[in-house]
Amino acid sequence: MSTRGCSHLDAVESIKQPKRPECEECVKVGDHWVHLRTCQECGVTLCCDSSPNRHATKHARESGHPVIASAQPSERWLYCYPDDAFAEY
Repeated sequence: MSTRGCSHLDAVESIKQPKRPECEECVKVGDHWVHLRTCQECGVTLCCDSSPNRHATKHARESGHPVIASAQPSERWLYCYPDDAFAEY
């Protein structure tokens, strides 16, 4: 029985937190971001879809890593790209 809505979300045992409050890819190219997301597979922190470069979504598509967590201090949620599933924690 699923507790979070999909098998990818259920597989997250502990939430990976951002190492730094910045999009690693935007920093490389000198660009800006709106909000941050942390990949729950590899721990990379990247920008959200409201940001110009949408690095978190690009990472998920290219790597196959399905789940991100919001890296915003006041937000506690997970999102699964393949299942379009959302869960708070």
